[in-house]
Amino acid sequence: MRARIRGTEIYFDVEGCGLVPDGNRMVERPTALVIHGGPGGDHTGFKPGFAPLAERMQLVYFDHRGQGRSAKGDPATYTLDENVEDMEALRVHLGLGPIVSIGTSYGGMVAMAHAARYPASVSHLVLVVTAAHAGFNARAREIVAARGTDEQKAVAAQLWAGTLDTPEKLRRYYEVMGPLYARRHDPVAAKAGRDRGILSPDALNRAFAPGGFLQSYDLRPELRAITAPTLILAGRHDWICPPEFSEEIHRLIPGSDLRIFEESSHSIRADEPQKMLDAIAGFVAYKTR
Repeated sequence: MRARIRGTEIYFDVEGCGLVPDGNRMVERPTALVIHGGPGGDHTGFKPGFAPLAERMQLVYFDHRGQGRSAKGDPATYTLDENVEDMEALRVHLGLGPIVSIGTSYGGMVAMAHAARYPASVSHLVLVVTAAHAGFNARAREIVAARGTDEQKAVAAQLWAGTLDTPEKLRRYYEVMGPLYARRHDPVAAKAGRDRGILSPDALNRAFAPGGFLQSYDLRPELRAITAPTLILAGRHDWICPPEFSEEIHRLIPGSDLRIFEESSHSIRADEPQKMLDAIAGFVAYKTR
């Protein structure tokens, strides 16, 4: 399905019922917007891993502008601020009230900024393996230097040089870096996921290349504006958004909850999937303002 908003076209997909029978009445379930990372990826990485959450809430997946199945456009508009405004416009377009916002990695950055700028639009905020400012780049470089193979160091350098400029190079990057992204890395399953997805190097380089917006962003001054109950999930062994960045977010969002998954790297949904799903479902069910 597609939404024409803000001069572009955003692809979205819906999983799960919003209204379900309960005896002699109908009960409305919460709706969650599921926000993918990258930039340069798409929503398909959440399928089928997030599907069990559809038993508790309606899931709306979407692709950021210029990525996945959403419309291409001027790469100058592939920014965090534009993604935030697109997310809010999509919520309004779908006629939704306050949403559960579930953002992973870069999607968590978008979710944080959206919840700070549109606090009345968010009922629950779930931030998965993310960071609130550009300092994560330098720390990730240090971790790759310490833990990475020579090949991993080389492809990681391409990320920050802005030279991952074709889908083939980007797929190779994820192939090589896979064991750092997930401790339980399954190369066959990971390849299938990459093959299903649509990779968008323009969006990635707009963020990570020299001068890219993820080299200078800082959401920390905005986090006090977040009013939604917030759950922060981090992987103890995460190489690109290490847990100290989640700990910092926890300190800056009043009343937030933090959980660090001791057996996970950046992909908690690969390393400890059931624990992650239980944490999210339980938080949405029982945490209120």
